[in-house]
Amino acid sequence: MAKVFRRRINRRKMTRRFLFILFIALLLFNLDKVGRFFYPFPYRDTTTYYARIYNLDPLLLAAIMKAESGFNSKAVSPRGARGLMQIMPDTGQWIARQLGEQNFDPDRLFEPETSIYMGAWYIADLKKEFNNNTVLVLAAYNGGRGNVREWLSGSGFTGDSSDIERIPFEETRLYVQKVLKYYRIYRILYD
Repeated sequence: MAKVFRRRINRRKMTRRFLFILFIALLLFNLDKVGRFFYPFPYRDTTTYYARIYNLDPLLLAAIMKAESGFNSKAVSPRGARGLMQIMPDTGQWIARQLGEQNFDPDRLFEPETSIYMGAWYIADLKKEFNNNTVLVLAAYNGGRGNVREWLSGSGFTGDSSDIERIPFEETRLYVQKVLKYYRIYRILYD
């Protein structure tokens, strides 16, 4: 009786091991599919189009959208930022004026194309101001360009990727780290 019982236990263990090995094998052979499930790239054509216009990496824009809204075009932050790129209505009005639009309705920030267009323009504008430094651009996108200029002039923050821990605002520091992590993942999955 004990022998039969041990055989059953051994079969169960072997079955579990086999299933575990099978699961790992399937995961490894489909790693890109699994990764793309958790890190999708919706609005890819629109993102790529505006990235080309503004000389940006579309994968960076995808990483920003994932961090900002999780690709939810109807997202609204507790502070009132809207859409895929989480643009504040006042910032949307300012961007619209820079782009020559006079009667901008902030509800358009919920439109994927408008959000990506304005977000791409804004990122490109920040790139000009901060000499293509991605850390500074992301910090300014989240924490404000005025704050970043202030940090650069007085806090010992240089904008180097090894210097992210010196960003005075915890939210901005965590945001920059998150977007850079997503950006690395998007480059692996979609490059």
